[in-house]
Amino acid sequence: DNEVQIGHAIFDLLQKLETSNVPTTKLSLTGLDRGDLNKMVSDALGLYPRICKSLSDMVFQKTKGNPFFVLEFIQSLQSRDLLQYDSCQKRWVWNEDTIRAEEITDNVLQLLSSKMNRLSKDMQSLLKVMACFGTSTNKSVIGYLSESPEYLGVRNGLEGAISDGFVEVDTEGKFKFVHDKVREAAYNLIPDSDKKQFHYHLGKVLYSFCDGKDVGDTIFLIASQINHGKEWILGDKDLSIAIAELNMKAGEKALDGCDHKTAYSYFGAALSLLPNDHWRSHYDLSLRLNFLMAGAAKSCCQYDEAEQILRGISGRTRCFEDKLPSYLLLSQILRTQGNVDDAYNTCSFVLLQLGETIPDSVTPEAAKTMVEDTLKMYEEIYDDDWLERKMEGNTLRTLIKIYNVMAFSSYFCKSYSMVVYFTCKAVQLSLRNGICEHTPLSFLQFTGNETNDDDAVLCYRIAKNAMSLQERFDMATQIPELYFNFYGRIAWRFEPFQVCADNLRRGFETGLSTGDNDMGLLCAIHAIKSALFSGASLKSTLKEIDYYLHLLKTYKSELMKNALLISRETVSALIDKGEATSIEAKVFNNSSQEPVFFHQAYRAFWSGYTVRCHHYFEKCSQLSGQYVQFNPFVLKFYHGLNSLDVLKKKKSHTTRYKEVVRDAISAMKDAAAKSEWNFMNKLRLLEAEQQHLTRHHWRAIDLYDASIQSAKKSGFIHEQGLACEKAGFYYKRYGNNDKALEYFKQARACYDEWGSSMKVDFIKKEIDSLDVSGS
Repeated sequence: DNEVQIGHAIFDLLQKLETSNVPTTKLSLTGLDRGDLNKMVSDALGLYPRICKSLSDMVFQKTKGNPFFVLEFIQSLQSRDLLQYDSCQKRWVWNEDTIRAEEITDNVLQLLSSKMNRLSKDMQSLLKVMACFGTSTNKSVIGYLSESPEYLGVRNGLEGAISDGFVEVDTEGKFKFVHDKVREAAYNLIPDSDKKQFHYHLGKVLYSFCDGKDVGDTIFLIASQINHGKEWILGDKDLSIAIAELNMKAGEKALDGCDHKTAYSYFGAALSLLPNDHWRSHYDLSLRLNFLMAGAAKSCCQYDEAEQILRGISGRTRCFEDKLPSYLLLSQILRTQGNVDDAYNTCSFVLLQLGETIPDSVTPEAAKTMVEDTLKMYEEIYDDDWLERKMEGNTLRTLIKIYNVMAFSSYFCKSYSMVVYFTCKAVQLSLRNGICEHTPLSFLQFTGNETNDDDAVLCYRIAKNAMSLQERFDMATQIPELYFNFYGRIAWRFEPFQVCADNLRRGFETGLSTGDNDMGLLCAIHAIKSALFSGASLKSTLKEIDYYLHLLKTYKSELMKNALLISRETVSALIDKGEATSIEAKVFNNSSQEPVFFHQAYRAFWSGYTVRCHHYFEKCSQLSGQYVQFNPFVLKFYHGLNSLDVLKKKKSHTTRYKEVVRDAISAMKDAAAKSEWNFMNKLRLLEAEQQHLTRHHWRAIDLYDASIQSAKKSGFIHEQGLACEKAGFYYKRYGNNDKALEYFKQARACYDEWGSSMKVDFIKKEIDSLDVSGS
């Protein structure tokens, strides 16, 4: 069935798609059977099927019904006069005995090679050149080559190759082989011993015509061809440098297209062409090329290699300014590998070299004062004049970038106050000196760390202004980090959870395409969190998590893996208590405490374990004032709702639970004022349960219905079901079983749509008990 052998790239692609859970459909295209082939030959020759059956049987025996091979075989019979048109009989004729006696190969490749060996020199030259470039060739390449004396004939051979059916013009205007076998046969026209030199000479000719010109993607063809001649290139020092620069340009072009593996290959080829004393004789080229290679290695998850290159750069550079980009990239790589202390210390060293001092610690009071001063400075300085003021000097821009990196690293290895310190320093530096490409991120990190509800609206305005600054700079590579900070840490107070989740997924996709894998995966983790809060399909969310976990086999990060595994445990528990959807995977104990506590509490809430739920929510509350990973309003909502469940059962020791409820309702009122979409249903449900507790019946009924309608409007199917469930228990408590049954059935439908078999089974038991009691 296959025209390609095991080892072909298509099999590797299919395997990757399968392991990534990408649906694929395999179609087995067998050859024509004897009957269909007889009809094909009959139609081609204009004869009745019974007349040409003997010929079609011989064709089938040689070709096994492969349509392409059939056409080539019949054409070979005609070209050798074994199949002729008889003008007297006015029909095609053949001699079966003569055809059987002839040595006609049953290998299509040999058949094509034999046919090509009889072609003109120009056509053979064209086919050999095209075969070196793959299955298709740009018109521009043919044009460049036609200007060279060695390849004058390629343009002449093109018309014949098209008319003879070897080559065709595709929809993009490229010249392409009509079949892979044609390309293979054409490539075999070049003796194996000459192939390397043929490629090299072809590349040199193209290089001589294109050197110094912007040839677009053609630079890849030139570099790929000329790289075959490395042994000849190294013999000429000047040529070695020139081709090294060519490969560097090809690598940079590949980076522009987010093709990091190709860039990595070209940069590696360039480095291999440099002389042993390249740091002395070609310093600027060596510095740039090594830095580019380190960046490409990082994007390809070759972290050890990238780190080794960067440390080598720091030992070779002539001044500290040349070391700065390497130190910053090194800190990112160290952070990605989980070495956050080393990442922080690397940046600390850089700041000290730049004459900056860093405190060993910052008190919460000092951090609060810095925030107040920064907000005041923003209100005083931010205006149109400031927006037009560009920051001057590389040192200032580098300082802001370092502060941004240290703010992020501080979360993992320092206090929350240190995080605040660095974000404030970055923002103040920009406010004093003007904007640069690092200003938006510094503003976003600052507003993302600010937890004071009184400043929420101002911080959101600052963040929106920061996002609008993207238009002033080329910030494509920063999009993952910008989206992570804005949609993962700020926008949820004001914009729908679903919008945040969608944009975080865009941040993830951009991160992988631009090589910022670390930040892209952080966006993915927060996208899962937003999906969980918005009531997205649990089964779809589980598939999404498994997709990200699969990617982490390549983009290795234990921190990311732990976060995803914790989320997966929660989703699996919500679906079926993990009975059929759980996996064996260890979550490391060094995971950040907050997500672990939150997920434990969240699972306990939906499972009905009120005491356990309260225990873990209390642990989350004790972390208040620190860098908050999880939406504190969602946390307070479920904590408050759980406390109301406890209060319905307890008659004593209820002070703390009442405090939680009051705090939750107060927080929801503030949150709903900023985003009715995200929080109004939560406020109404808390109020309904409070009225239930205090036996204000009519008010409770109205609030339950208001919560249900609000959740439905916002698309929070899980919380719509939750409000229906609570309303059902309310009516059951007061003996209205018909109403209770109505609401329980609504809850079951919502939970079924959500994908939670656990909750469906729980509600079904309540429905069954009411049906039995009713009967």
